Amino acid sequence: MKINSIKAAMILMAITFTVLLSCRQHRAIEVLKLAHVLDISHPVHQGMAFLSEHVESISDGKLRIEIYPGGQLGSEREYVESLQIGSLDMTKVNSAVLENFVPEMAVFSLPYLFRDEEHRWQVLNGSIGKSLLLAGENVWLHGLCFYETGSRSFYLRDTAVRHPDDLEGLKIRVMRSYWSIQTVNALGASATPIAFGELYTALQQGVVDGAENNVPTFYQSRHYEACKFYCLDQHSSPSDILLISTHSWNRLEPQQQQWLQEAIEKSVTYQRGLWAKAVREALADMEKEGLQVIYPEKEPFRQKVEPLYELLRDRGDPLYDVVQKIRAVGRQDSTNTKP
Repeated sequence: MKINSIKAAMILMAITFTVLLSCRQHRAIEVLKLAHVLDISHPVHQGMAFLSEHVESISDGKLRIEIYPGGQLGSEREYVESLQIGSLDMTKVNSAVLENFVPEMAVFSLPYLFRDEEHRWQVLNGSIGKSLLLAGENVWLHGLCFYETGSRSFYLRDTAVRHPDDLEGLKIRVMRSYWSIQTVNALGASATPIAFGELYTALQQGVVDGAENNVPTFYQSRHYEACKFYCLDQHSSPSDILLISTHSWNRLEPQQQQWLQEAIEKSVTYQRGLWAKAVREALADMEKEGLQVIYPEKEPFRQKVEPLYELLRDRGDPLYDVVQKIRAVGRQDSTNTKP
């Protein structure tokens, strides 16, 4: 009986050890859930798919990212709220949506802020970009990176826009973003917020005269079927931002955080290449379909919206300080220039 009791105790200890070892091994594999609203053909989704594959590879499967695309789990706003309470690990969200949670993100909706693409990426990759990514820490949102989404430009049913005067009196669909609305109104048009899913029909029926978006989204939504002109004025650059819940970020071990950051950096480079290719191919295909692409002189547009920046300055809005810092990036100080 005594021997049987010893055997039973040893068996129990072995089982307990096996269970504990299994639990430890299970905890060693971290799985992060990432949800977003994009179609799987979108370059930003493909960038995140690359991220998922790469982080699993460099971590030998110890860190994984499960992606739920196409709005399967809700809207962008719902995803952000889920990150805040820790019920979702990661999401991709547009800065125009995020500005409702992190006011500093509204800077990306301001018109003609960036001189060109090089200036924009200097800002995003520099100290200003890093500061903006971390601006949501106090609301449990940890920014990881910016993905390339280009700039938004106007497209019109029947009007060739080469100068801001050509927008006078036109109804232009915009996102429900304060600065998007102010920009369109400042240019002389009438900003008309409409749900994106209703926009194709609204264009066809003439409910609006036009809208604004980046090239790949304009192409994938087939809005060019209802519009004859695309005015590449690049008036705003609301960014796509990859977020992780601060709850989830703090749960990761330093090595896991390092794996994630390394994979993210590679995915950003990869995704930017995909985006550039998507823009080239979309413009070429749409021009074959009869779309006229217009490359306007941007200075008249910039001058038209300058009162918006004066408004920011006059009311002492903290956003104006960010604007000044962004405008200073890449500009050579004249006092250091040799005559």
